[in-house]
Amino acid sequence: MRQHGISRTLLKQIKFEGGKIVVNDEIQKVNYMLSDKDVVKITLPPEPANDVIQVSDKEITIVYEDEHFLVVDKPPHLACLPSHLYKNDTIANRVKGYFIRQGYSNQKIHIVNRLDMDTSGIVIFAKHHFAHSLLDMQMQHHEISKKYIAIVEGKINHQHVDICLPIGRKEGSFIERSVVNGGKPSWTEFWVDKSSEDLTLLKIKLHSGRTHQIRVHFKEINHPLIGDWLYNPDNKLMDRQALHCYEMKFYNPFSQEEVLCQSQIPQDMQQIIKRF
Repeated sequence: MRQHGISRTLLKQIKFEGGKIVVNDEIQKVNYMLSDKDVVKITLPPEPANDVIQVSDKEITIVYEDEHFLVVDKPPHLACLPSHLYKNDTIANRVKGYFIRQGYSNQKIHIVNRLDMDTSGIVIFAKHHFAHSLLDMQMQHHEISKKYIAIVEGKINHQHVDICLPIGRKEGSFIERSVVNGGKPSWTEFWVDKSSEDLTLLKIKLHSGRTHQIRVHFKEINHPLIGDWLYNPDNKLMDRQALHCYEMKFYNPFSQEEVLCQSQIPQDMQQIIKRF
C-alpha cells in the first residue's frame, strides 16, 4: 500500500476513521500477509467539511472533473485560500460550496496548486486525501506541466530563453522575493509570441514552483510584468499583473491517462494583446 502512494497518515485514517482494506473480497487488517496475485481494494474513509473554510455559493468555472479531481478556471482578483484578509470568498470557498451543492460525501478541500491572487487560470483540486497525495508527489517531482502566458515591458529580441536564477525572500520584506545568492534553484523557460516596441507577449513553462517566480525572474532581466503592483508599481496598463496559467497537464493514476486542461486568455489581457 505504501508503494502505491498511501501515506502513514492516510493508512491511520483508513484504520480508524471508517475505511476498509479488502483482500480477495474479504476484510483484512493492515498486518495481513499478501500472496502473489492477491487483489487488494481500499475503501477510503469519508472526509467531512472543514469548518475553517466557509461556504461560498458563487459559481465556479469547471475545466475538468471526475470522481477524483476537480480542475477550475480561477478568475483574477480572487485568492486561492482564505486568510485574515480574504476569509469568505476565495476559490476554495467556492469549491466547497460546489461540493455541498453536489452532495459529495467528501467535502474537505484539497488544493493541489496555487496561483497568486491576481494571477488567473487553472487550479487543481483533489477530491480526497489519496488523490491529493498522488498529485503532490507529481508536483514534487516536477511531473505536472504548467504553462503561462504573460505580457512584459519592453521588447525581447531572443525567441527562446531559459532563466535559471536562485530565488529567496527579499531582506526586510515578508511578501517580496528576489534573486539572491543562496536562494532556491529556479528555472523559467519562455518563448516570444508577439512583440511591439514597448511590450512583449510570452509563453512560459515553469520547471520549478517558487513563490512569485515568474514575476521575480522577469523583473531581474529588466522586463517586469505590466500591472504588477509589487514588482512594477509604476506600470498602470492593467489593474493586476498580466499573468495567466493557460495550460496544465497531469497524469491521472486512476484512469491511467494524461489529463490536459486549458483555459482561455481573460478579457483584460486580450485588450492589451490587441495593441500588438
